[in-house]
Amino acid sequence: MRLRSPHDREILRLAIPALGALAAEPLYVLADTAIVGHLGRPQIAALGLAGVVLSGAFTIFNFLTYGTTAVVARASGAGQQERAARLAAQALWVSLAIGIVLVLVCEAVASPLLRGLGAHGQSGAFALTYFRIAALGLPAALVALAGQGYLRGVSNLRRPLVIVVVANVVNLVLEIVFVYLFHWGIAGSAAGTAIAQAGMGIAFVVELLRPHAASKRPSLREMAPMVRVGRQIFVRTAALYASFLAAASVCARMGDAQLGAHQIGAQLFFFLALVLDAVAIAGQVIVGRMLGAGDADGAYDAAVRMIAWSVLVGFAFTCALLPLYSALPQAFTDDAGVVHEARELWPYLAVMQPIGGAVFALDGILIGASDTRYLMWSMLAASAVFIAIAALSLALDWGIVGVWAGLDVLIAARLVLLAARFAGRRWAVVGYA
Repeated sequence: MRLRSPHDREILRLAIPALGALAAEPLYVLADTAIVGHLGRPQIAALGLAGVVLSGAFTIFNFLTYGTTAVVARASGAGQQERAARLAAQALWVSLAIGIVLVLVCEAVASPLLRGLGAHGQSGAFALTYFRIAALGLPAALVALAGQGYLRGVSNLRRPLVIVVVANVVNLVLEIVFVYLFHWGIAGSAAGTAIAQAGMGIAFVVELLRPHAASKRPSLREMAPMVRVGRQIFVRTAALYASFLAAASVCARMGDAQLGAHQIGAQLFFFLALVLDAVAIAGQVIVGRMLGAGDADGAYDAAVRMIAWSVLVGFAFTCALLPLYSALPQAFTDDAGVVHEARELWPYLAVMQPIGGAVFALDGILIGASDTRYLMWSMLAASAVFIAIAALSLALDWGIVGVWAGLDVLIAARLVLLAARFAGRRWAVVGYA
């Protein structure tokens, strides 16, 4: 890796505030995990099941962010600022419509969905309580996704950072008050998260409606570019989520200790993945803007540099995680069984970080280039491999080690497929259209 690059300043200017916002997002669930984990094994097992469903609902709709960023960055690069403003308003209407439908569906199917994923007994009852309350914050959370997508597309990454950090502070304070002062238990944790998300959503509504546009009314024609990119990102993200949902379901059938440990490992994975994704956000913005302006060679050179930075950061995470295999799980729970299972999965969590760094950077580059059809099919192929390994882990009693070894295979398969696409440079199509 070269010590200096002309792209480093721009990458850092975008990635550092994106890092703060992305690292803050999963702290909602990490705070829940730390607070609920000390209530007992049934509570953290319940969070492991309900949390993965809600996080998945949030995650699979992140096309509202990525699809918006891709089209807005291209419009900005092509000098079409008024079009970018119209896209901001359309992103708001799309996210609100999806969010309202989603919360209604979640409340209607909560009980059978959780039972189908292996919820049972006391932990199942806690999971249902948490799920029903926390789901109320989903519409606001989706609006926040759209708002971040627009602001990233116009290279304003500081405002999302401020909003998300304030929301996380409010969430933490509310959870402590509701759980430890009001003694609402797991319901208090869910309520704190839902209220904090509502405030965050309102702040992003203001940002989406702030820029001047000739019309901000809903328009199917104006929505078409982001919907076209978004539906392919949706399938790609849903396939990744299905892999982690399958992992949680397999662990639920192994026992509460395995499920609780998987909750810790999965949330740390998503936390670190979003931190690594800060460089991918820079990739979306820079690649989209350069291709919109007609500079394919500049987009490729910047992309190579971003991949190198992501791998380096991932390797640093591996070095930080390995010595914490014993201490860090105990920050989330006092249960000896859960801590033991977390130690079992720990090497697999650590070793995937540099590979994941390259994958997340390539994701951002191809999203910025709107090459989302390939992203979709490559993710479906990698997920099929993992789900087969997860099923074998349950059938052959490989335990949590089998599940997490399978997750390593999933990330490695994605790296092979995305690297091949990147090297071919078919993604470097210039112009707004």
